Amino acid sequence: MKPEKVLIFLVDDDAVFLKSLEIEFINNTEFNIETYPTGEQCIANLSHHPDMIVLDYNLDGIERHAINGLQTLDKIKEFNFNIPVIMLSSQDKIDVAISCMHHHAFDYVVKSETAFLRLQKNIIAYLHNDKVEKKLAWYMSRM
Repeated sequence: MKPEKVLIFLVDDDAVFLKSLEIEFINNTEFNIETYPTGEQCIANLSHHPDMIVLDYNLDGIERHAINGLQTLDKIKEFNFNIPVIMLSSQDKIDVAISCMHHHAFDYVVKSETAFLRLQKNIIAYLHNDKVEKKLAWYMSRM
């Protein structure tokens, strides 16, 4: 029996960036990808149990009164604190990154031409670490 593929949510209100990121993931990884243009749509689909969420910091490009990335992050953490969320933003400011970490983001990635590579590296590292931790917990429980 094949293990289930990892499910990644990509959430960004920039349709062009979101589509290009989706294409990068589809062409270069084995992950299942779901894309959402708003935080509200992401939250509405958390029952799909994503393994990781890549979330834009600013989410007001489609609806002026849409919830922003930090509000979406807080709602994700209320739903399931253990879902890792990587915040994504065009703002290369340390105070924005710190704010995301205070809201329990797993990491903060600046939108750039290398954003996909950094996201891919962080997701793979997280999944590997999670697998090792689960194996360790299993071995420790048998002692």
